[in-house]
Amino acid sequence: MLGRSQQHRPPAERAVAARPAEPVDPPEPDANSDTRNAPDPEDPAKPDSPADLSKPSVLYVLRKTAREFSTDQCTDLAAALTYYAVLSLFPALVVVVSLLGVFGQGQRTTDAVLQIVEDLGPSSAVDTLRAPIQQLVEAPSAGFALAAGIAGALWSASGYIGAFGRAMNRIYEVEEGRPIWKLRPLQLLLTFVGLVSAALVALMLAVSGPIADAVGGVIGLGEQAQQVWNIARWPVVLAFVILAVAVLYHSSPNVRQPKFRWISIGAGIAILVWILASVGFGFYVSNFGSYNKTYGALAGVIVFLLWLWLTNLALLFGAELDAELERGRQLQAGIAAERDLQLPPRDSRVAEKNRIKAEEDIARGRALRRSRGRDDG
Repeated sequence: MLGRSQQHRPPAERAVAARPAEPVDPPEPDANSDTRNAPDPEDPAKPDSPADLSKPSVLYVLRKTAREFSTDQCTDLAAALTYYAVLSLFPALVVVVSLLGVFGQGQRTTDAVLQIVEDLGPSSAVDTLRAPIQQLVEAPSAGFALAAGIAGALWSASGYIGAFGRAMNRIYEVEEGRPIWKLRPLQLLLTFVGLVSAALVALMLAVSGPIADAVGGVIGLGEQAQQVWNIARWPVVLAFVILAVAVLYHSSPNVRQPKFRWISIGAGIAILVWILASVGFGFYVSNFGSYNKTYGALAGVIVFLLWLWLTNLALLFGAELDAELERGRQLQAGIAAERDLQLPPRDSRVAEKNRIKAEEDIARGRALRRSRGRDDG
């Protein structure tokens, strides 16, 4: 028999009430989902190497990379990074040129690096950099300048690393949770490692001619040293630069990253894209651009800024590819990462404090609204 409450229902409602409940899927994680309990970055269910990704996973990663590059507004992020790069450029040059001065290779090395940049990118960018670099090289007491100014220069140059870390947090869909006493030393360390790497790359590019012959004599290569090094230095420099970018990708975001080899894929693609973009942009400026007519004396500065913007676009694209490779790993392992990457944060203390403050602001706003006689819930 029907109960009293069911006797008064229309037949359609009684049929619905009698129908067994359908199973309900668990709610999908939203943009604010907590990833503190996310699976370990090296969960054994995930593919162990890029070669283990299935073809559908690879296609998904490539499509998702292009879409997220647009969704995360990477063109705007690259513009912001270009601003911080300009602010960090001069203090970074102070450190790099001072390091080169300690080894007595300031003038030779900077000339070699500027020539290589001119071969790869637009010549206007080199013209913009040549004068300030020349002033730094000719300044007396390079070693003293290094000892006296390295702290302030590192602090100023680390602004770019901080901005890059915030961009990486957006790409990895995570809030910054590391306290300042933990985050700032990391940024300074990454800045120092990056500048030392730049100085070493510059030295490797400058080692040629008599220097290469002398080094070859020490290690027993003799006269063949220069020929061997002229061929070998390019893959060595390329590998070194990829490693430096990979370290930046691995350390700057507030997420615990998977194995280092996964990160190096995006770094390699970023460097390749940067080389192609630099060559293409240099060809365009030399043959089709009309920056001199449009900007006059500022043409070199504008071209240099555009080149920096393209450089940051390439770095962000590589970071997006790394993030989507990790998403592909997680999806292939059956982890629900279609909405949010499931990577645990390195630290969540600052993010938790910010959430508490946001809830307090909401409570104050609600109390203010109710004090005006409006109580809608």
